[in-house]
Amino acid sequence: MATWFITGAARGFGFEIARQALDRGDAVVATARNPAALANTLGPSEKLLVQPLDVTEAGQAEAAVTAAVERFGGIDVLVNNAGRGLLGAVEESTDAEVRAVYETNVFGLLTVTRAVLPVLRRQRSGHVLNIGSVGGFTTGAGWGVYGSTKFAVEGITEGLRAELAPLGIQVTVVEPGVFRTDFLDASSLHTAAATIPDYAGSAGQVRGWATESNHAQPGDPAKAAAAILRVALHPEAPARLPLGADCVARVVGKLANVEQELTRWRSLAMSTGYDSN
Repeated sequence: MATWFITGAARGFGFEIARQALDRGDAVVATARNPAALANTLGPSEKLLVQPLDVTEAGQAEAAVTAAVERFGGIDVLVNNAGRGLLGAVEESTDAEVRAVYETNVFGLLTVTRAVLPVLRRQRSGHVLNIGSVGGFTTGAGWGVYGSTKFAVEGITEGLRAELAPLGIQVTVVEPGVFRTDFLDASSLHTAAATIPDYAGSAGQVRGWATESNHAQPGDPAKAAAAILRVALHPEAPARLPLGADCVARVVGKLANVEQELTRWRSLAMSTGYDSN
């Protein structure tokens, strides 16, 4: 039996992971900013512990981790799932809007990770799963700020992976493509209040896409959760877990573009060292 600690478990990937982990007999610490309904939606279970957690509050994170250890004796898998979106051109996004999405997606993830890692280090085992996005590997118009938070998650994951591997702890960033969750709802996806006409053909079109695509996305969150559960306890988990055909296509496309660009500019790049003489 594994013990899961999941942030943002009220809906989306977090809820599906929690539900499927409970179904297979694992213990789950399900956290959310408003946890009142979680116990009912996940059903009564001795293996379920519901905890209030705003990931930006270090005290709440530490209290939830303490409760998890007291109840289940340890933590095997941390799922950093809590997050929020911001849609708008970079120039349209205000300082306050940008800081709000960073507080949850980057600083909140770090806050929870710092609270859980002492447990995993004592155990010399465990797996940190950071829910990123294909937008953390390749992003585009309208998603620059949001994508930048997920790029940060990619970097944090790579660094943690190198630091924790000698201690027997695995770290993976999950890169979902477009899945049929509530992410495009206003409760998760915030839209920059300002609009600049010059961006109507780029970020402006993406605003329209988000409205039209909400709850019509091609990815199945239940299948994504099943894939995440499969990787979570694998002894040789990947550094990155891309999910969805759209994600795979975008990753392949970016890798090809980077290779082509590097080939074109390689001689210039290699010309910048000190001369051997």
